[in-house]
Amino acid sequence: MMNYTRQTTLDAVKDLTVEELDFLFDEEANSIGMLLAHMASVEKTYQIVTFENRDLTEEEESAFNPALDLGKNAREQIKGNSLEFYLEQLEQVRSETIETFKTLPDEWLFEQAPFWWDRPANNFFKWFHVFEDELSHRGQIRLIKKMIRKRIFGSS
Repeated sequence: MMNYTRQTTLDAVKDLTVEELDFLFDEEANSIGMLLAHMASVEKTYQIVTFENRDLTEEEESAFNPALDLGKNAREQIKGNSLEFYLEQLEQVRSETIETFKTLPDEWLFEQAPFWWDRPANNFFKWFHVFEDELSHRGQIRLIKKMIRKRIFGSS
């Protein structure tokens, strides 16, 4: 499921230019580049939360932001990068995820720990959320691409 989700994301961003990756349709929007950086940061965060069974340190949180939280700081800092830059981040994080998954027993997926609002959740749910988040943002990417085309070509 994660590989399928990633492939659909890669298909959605294929051949985008830096200008398209940085496009903001208004002053509060996310760019496609921001969303790709966010996907990599979310996955890295979940590696720590589930593989190491701990919260992020302040240093890690600082390193993963502004991509993790998005918003104003991300709009100011995440721009000017090529598609290859974002794809390399996504591939590096995903490779680490897959290699670690290979070392874990299936029972690990069902281990529970306090999660959102201190409610129990298992690792299967946590990793479902990683690609659910990517799917959601991939939808945003498709909408942003339509806005770009409309602005450039005057059509949908």
